Amino acid sequence: MMFGNKEPHIKKVLVDLSILKHINCGLGQIAYNYAKYFGEHADEYEFEIHLLLPRSYVGRFGNKVFYHVSLGIYILFPSLLKGFDVWHSIHQLSKIIPLDGSVKNLLTVHDLNFIYEKNGRKLERAANRLNYRLQRADKIVAISNFAKSDLLKYCPELKDVEVVYNGVEFGQSDDPGSMPAAPFDGSGKFLFTIGQVVEKKNFHVLLDAMKLMPEYNLYIAGNSSTSYGNMIRERINSEQITNVILLGEISNKERTWMYSNCEAFVFPSMFEGFGLPVIEALSYGKPVVSSKMTSLAEIGSTHVFFMDSFEAQHIADRVRTAVQEYAEHPELAAESIEYARSFTYEKHIKRYLEIYRSLL
Repeated sequence: MMFGNKEPHIKKVLVDLSILKHINCGLGQIAYNYAKYFGEHADEYEFEIHLLLPRSYVGRFGNKVFYHVSLGIYILFPSLLKGFDVWHSIHQLSKIIPLDGSVKNLLTVHDLNFIYEKNGRKLERAANRLNYRLQRADKIVAISNFAKSDLLKYCPELKDVEVVYNGVEFGQSDDPGSMPAAPFDGSGKFLFTIGQVVEKKNFHVLLDAMKLMPEYNLYIAGNSSTSYGNMIRERINSEQITNVILLGEISNKERTWMYSNCEAFVFPSMFEGFGLPVIEALSYGKPVVSSKMTSLAEIGSTHVFFMDSFEAQHIADRVRTAVQEYAEHPELAAESIEYARSFTYEKHIKRYLEIYRSLL
């Protein structure tokens, strides 16, 4: 199914946004922002923008773009998607890969977390999938210098890997968002963190730290229907940690409210290709206390209070220091906002448009 109003004989760029089926995950949000941006600006380009996305999103981004329904059959027979000059796979996990060598494939690599998370046959299968995608790509982009260095350590034969930082969706300054429903109770000062509740996010180190910070509640937003989420839930119950609450998945409006009203954002993650929530929190002028692992030291730069260890007292001390520093030095919030605003989607997409043109 296609809609649009341009001449059919000009160059065509396909952007694979199939991950929109998981709209609440980080990659799903990136895909949504691509679609929204192209929907507003695609008529400004000398080529057509075609979006590959779930059926429920067809037509939702206006008539400046062309729509193609992401079907399972394309995984086995991608040649059914014909007539494109550039094919942008916006993440390395995409299951639909162009086989036609005349189509230039641009591949964005977010991370190589599988190297650290998997072993045995699972590691071998993940490595084989990535190797195939890298061999097919005509141009490779990494989302951070850390992701690039990880990729070059894994594949030292790669020659031309460019870094293009992720874009960040910023809330409107006049939008207060919406307070989440229960189990959020709206009382007292609170800390906030967000992400799928899986082992690499390392949320469990916050449990003992919160025992030392009874003046705060900690709300963890994200899908917690995982074995790791169950472990955290069991610890909360068995150790009677009354000031840690699993919110589950929240909407964009609720996420805006949580960022706007928290005392600080805490992010102990061990594996990040970029660390989008860190920049989101900074964009609200909030103190951020984060792990310095993988890409986080790079992305947080000098605007984040980094953890030197995951020991409970150290985390509690860093949180209190961060909150006090922001209270005593209001300029820190303004500096954080200004820094975060350097990661705009306009800047991000502008560089990708240059890459599309170079491939065309």
